[in-house]
Amino acid sequence: MAKRGRIIDKHAPSQRVGLRSWAVPAGLVLLSLAVFAGIFRNGFVLYDDDVYITENPSVKAGLTWAGMIWAFTAGHGANWHPLTWISHMLDCQWFGLWAGGHHLVSAGLHSLNALLLFFVLKRMTRATAASAFAAALFAAHPLHVESVAWAAERKDVLSTLFWLLTLAAYARYAEQPKGSRYAWVILAFTLGLMAKPMLVTLPFVLLLLDYWPLKRLEKRSAARLFAEKIPMLLLAAASCFVTVAVQRSGGALAGLELVPLAERVKNAIIAYVFYLEKTFAPAGLAVFYPRPIGGRSLEAAMGAALLLGAATAFAFRQRNRRPFLLIGWLWYLGTLIPVIGLVQVGSQAYADRYTYVPLIGIFIALAWAGTEFANSRRGARAKAAVGIAGMAVALTFAGLSVRQTTYWRDSFALFERALAVTRDNNVAHLNLGKLHAERGELDTAIPHFRAVLQRYPNDPKANSNLGGALVTQRKFDEALPLLQKALSVDATDPTTHGNLGSLLAQQGKVNEALPHFKEAVRLKPGDARAHGNLAGAFTELGRYEEALPEFEAAIRLDPRFVNAHRNLAMLHVRQGNLAQAITHLEKTLELDPGDAVARQTLDEIARQRSAATGDGG
Repeated sequence: MAKRGRIIDKHAPSQRVGLRSWAVPAGLVLLSLAVFAGIFRNGFVLYDDDVYITENPSVKAGLTWAGMIWAFTAGHGANWHPLTWISHMLDCQWFGLWAGGHHLVSAGLHSLNALLLFFVLKRMTRATAASAFAAALFAAHPLHVESVAWAAERKDVLSTLFWLLTLAAYARYAEQPKGSRYAWVILAFTLGLMAKPMLVTLPFVLLLLDYWPLKRLEKRSAARLFAEKIPMLLLAAASCFVTVAVQRSGGALAGLELVPLAERVKNAIIAYVFYLEKTFAPAGLAVFYPRPIGGRSLEAAMGAALLLGAATAFAFRQRNRRPFLLIGWLWYLGTLIPVIGLVQVGSQAYADRYTYVPLIGIFIALAWAGTEFANSRRGARAKAAVGIAGMAVALTFAGLSVRQTTYWRDSFALFERALAVTRDNNVAHLNLGKLHAERGELDTAIPHFRAVLQRYPNDPKANSNLGGALVTQRKFDEALPLLQKALSVDATDPTTHGNLGSLLAQQGKVNEALPHFKEAVRLKPGDARAHGNLAGAFTELGRYEEALPEFEAAIRLDPRFVNAHRNLAMLHVRQGNLAQAITHLEKTLELDPGDAVARQTLDEIARQRSAATGDGG
């Protein structure tokens, strides 16, 4: 039996580790927390965090039976990942909408993943130093910041937890194959698929691990090992079917008319090289990488293909002497397939978060290659120098990651950074425009919307948001065609219906505005502003009984909605419900002490009450 801490095959030379058994795990936790401890200061961002958390009534309610049923039956956000929804619900149960709590849970899961990666690799190989280095790269790499610091990407760190638990269960099963141990493999894999379908490639990764380091191919035929994975492959196929169906129904899949197959293939090939470049030189990272105008050049795609082919050929030639190179490389290539863009979800060219699992393969190849190099050096000093160099690399990545986390502190920092490091970034322009518009900084917001329309003149969100800003400026003639174009491209956008309704209402066409306000509420029932607009329209038309529940819904969804409190108070005044009116007027003044209308109305009610009781003289 191999001694503890010793590599058991000739491809991973023997080594002595002078560290206590707890030192490496503790160091990994400290490294991970040093990188991500500061994200508790970060807020939510205006990019999917609203869909997943801040404007999701089912999630904000915390963990409830109704919420759990919703998690398993809804395709919200064009995704089916019930365990991810439940994790967000638990966060809201514990922390409410304090973003720092949500972020710290993700940081904790990431630290746990780094630990699990170390223990899994060490159990499979008995190589402590190499396993520690691979786990340290995983813990500290800047490409992983997006998966950890972005609250909406909880599915990455959670699904990877189950990925690694599946590997741990499989390593145990490989030591003594029997049904009870295989059941744990199936359970962990199933739970992982329910957190994110990224795990569909895991059965193939297990086949790679059967070759190295588990060496199960030396004892069993390839056909038998493949048959062993059939239950997992069936689960993966079912997950793929559900995922595609949900994404298609949610409108997340881009059709071939929008992104032709040839363009997808070119971008996919280039993406493999892009991620490798960012692995070794992680600079200029952005939350969104736009596709280049005019598409990818054939020359660039061919050059990338040649590079990938050469790397694959080299790794294959080294399969007997250095099998870790082939296994790590194929891990990287294979696990990226679901997110490489052949099935296009969204409009991005690349995404840092897609590398969270695939880079483990590259880290394995680097770690074992570094260990082999260290063991080939003569003398303790040379080996120590290699170890110090490895630590320096991990710490350098950690420093870059700490800096990268600061760009996630708020939406402004995130999208301004994206504009600084990319070109023609329509998503960054659109979101910065929305942020400035929410602040009332329309002169700053409008150029961002126009920048998007210069590149994408039919973009429905840019047309809608620019139209909405112009409505606020009362430039109705300029706003109307923009909103009409947005509606012709996407009739299901609640924001467009709300903006068009506001335009019509301000022109005195309340009857024409009403259907748009109703449609906005139907499309986005969790939007307090949509309910407030509909309530205001009902009030204008004298339909007070219909206005009342809409105002109440708006306040229930957003208790700090000042206009809703004020307008509901005025409605109660009209109906003679002065006690209710006073409650909402006082809340209005609590939220906005300078509200002159609320102050005047409250004073008038006080005078009327005083006169009625004879105390006014």
